Amino acid sequence: MTDRTRRSTARRRLALVAVAVVVLIGGLLVHRFGSGKVGDIAGDALYAVLVYLLFAILLARTSRTLPAALAIIFCTAIEFLQLTDLPRTWALAFPPSALVLGSGFAQRDLLVYPASVLLGLIVDVALSRAARRQRSLPRH
Repeated sequence: MTDRTRRSTARRRLALVAVAVVVLIGGLLVHRFGSGKVGDIAGDALYAVLVYLLFAILLARTSRTLPAALAIIFCTAIEFLQLTDLPRTWALAFPPSALVLGSGFAQRDLLVYPASVLLGLIVDVALSRAARRQRSLPRH
C-alpha cells in the first residue's frame, strides 16, 4: 500500500468516525426525546446508519457495498433475534443492551433498515466523490 493510499484510508476513517459520533448522539437524543411512530422510525434509521458507518470504519479499504450489505444483514438479524425473549431478558439484566439489541420485533424495521443503509451509502459515495474532486482541483 502506498503512502497516498494510507493517507486516504486514514482520512476516510477519520471522517467516518466523526459522522458516526454525530449519528450516535442524534440516535441517543431521539431515543431520549423522540416519541411515537416518527421517533421510533428515526431511531431505527439512525441505528442502521450507525451500523453501516461502523462496518465502513472497519472495512475502509473495501468496496462501500460490503459494509452496506453487512449492516443490512446485522440489523435484520438483530430484528429477528427480537422474536425471542433474549434481548428483553438481557435488557433486564443490563439495560443499555436494549440500545443495541432492541426489545420487540417490528416488521416495519425490516424496511427501515435497508432503506436507511442505502441512504447512508448514497451519501457516503457522494461525499467521497466531492472530496476527491476537491483534492484534484488546482491549488493557487
